[in-house]
Amino acid sequence: MNNFDFDVITRSVGYLFRDGMVFTMKLTLLSTAMGLALGTLLAMCRLSGWRSLAAAAGIYVNFLRALPLILVIFWFYFLVPYLGGWLTGAGRPVSVGGFTSALITFTLFEAAYFCEIMRAGIQSIPRGQTAAAYALGLNYWQMMANIVLPQALRNMAPILLTQTIVLFQDTSLVYVLSLTDFLGAGINVAQRDNRLVEMYIFVAVVYFIISFAASRMVRYLQRYKTLAA
Repeated sequence: MNNFDFDVITRSVGYLFRDGMVFTMKLTLLSTAMGLALGTLLAMCRLSGWRSLAAAAGIYVNFLRALPLILVIFWFYFLVPYLGGWLTGAGRPVSVGGFTSALITFTLFEAAYFCEIMRAGIQSIPRGQTAAAYALGLNYWQMMANIVLPQALRNMAPILLTQTIVLFQDTSLVYVLSLTDFLGAGINVAQRDNRLVEMYIFVAVVYFIISFAASRMVRYLQRYKTLAA
């Protein structure tokens, strides 16, 4: 540890958190919100009585869950500009931007995992409640929005938070696109000052602290849920 340079950390901590961590948290929170919304819709499709809709949702979920995330990141980074050009009729690739491409990628990828979590949550609700909702004259969407989904979200909250922690860690993969997330910012500093050991250790410690604190929150929610039951 005699050669460990703490000064490179103190000099760069503002850049690391102001640029890198803000990017990482923004991508994590937006991907979680959008992925959960899409995943809930997919879960409802998978449980739908329409076989074609359930089959299409099942194919989407199983296909994405069978692919490495980093491969999906590369796919969308290079494919989305062409899709944008095709949808807008521009005739050429449109400029999407690295953050937008990463957000689309993580939203679509994580939706497959949130789908299975929400599907389990929906199936955990007693059938008697859905029967009572139909008896009161509610349609499928009203029953889901007012009775089933609020309970499913509450039941699955610990698992949803766990998946969010995984998503937070997975966002570090965007460094392969030269985006300045927290890991990417650490790599920039490490290469600039030739202090790879210090920066990689610091980045790992920060990821560990945040993930550990979030996992403790998950354990607290699980314990609270058990006591409340």
